[in-house]
Amino acid sequence: MSLSGPKKTVLQTVSVVVLMGGLAWASVPFYDWFCRVTGFGGVTGVSDVAPDEILDQTIKIRFDASLNEGMGWEFKPLVREMEIRIGETGLAFYEAYNPTDRPIAGQASYNVTPYQAGYFFDKIECFCFTEQVLQPGERVEMPVSFYVDPEIVNDRDGKFVHTITLSYTFYEIDLPEGVAALDQATKSNLN
Repeated sequence: MSLSGPKKTVLQTVSVVVLMGGLAWASVPFYDWFCRVTGFGGVTGVSDVAPDEILDQTIKIRFDASLNEGMGWEFKPLVREMEIRIGETGLAFYEAYNPTDRPIAGQASYNVTPYQAGYFFDKIECFCFTEQVLQPGERVEMPVSFYVDPEIVNDRDGKFVHTITLSYTFYEIDLPEGVAALDQATKSNLN
């Protein structure tokens, strides 16, 4: 049975719409995977342990912090830069403060520059892996543990990198259900 005329056109149009919808749906996880594998766009790696090899060569790490528009926190690195040996585990702290009268949940997005360093910059532990909730007036210090993979010195572009900037941007997210219910109950008791 062959389709002709308007039925064939409708079937082709529906097929194109379904195909394009499927590609759009798959593009976000594929792009995320691609960035993590290649370090594209300054996306960093994640590791359980630092490498065995620590080089005598050092690299400077700079720390940057910003807030998404409307985020009620104050947020900053406690140290603006440090110099570590390549392969050595570094530990830095960021400080977040909630000056408001309500709990605020936040999630940090991050990247490194120059972008070609993303493939060689690995985090062992980071506050950015989970959402953070700060109560009114709460101030916290949040650690990030990292290293620069020694393979950077053998990379065609990486070997020219002498400074890496690690940047975080915090944005507000919905409060977790339990925290939101507790906040609502507290407000009800005050009224």
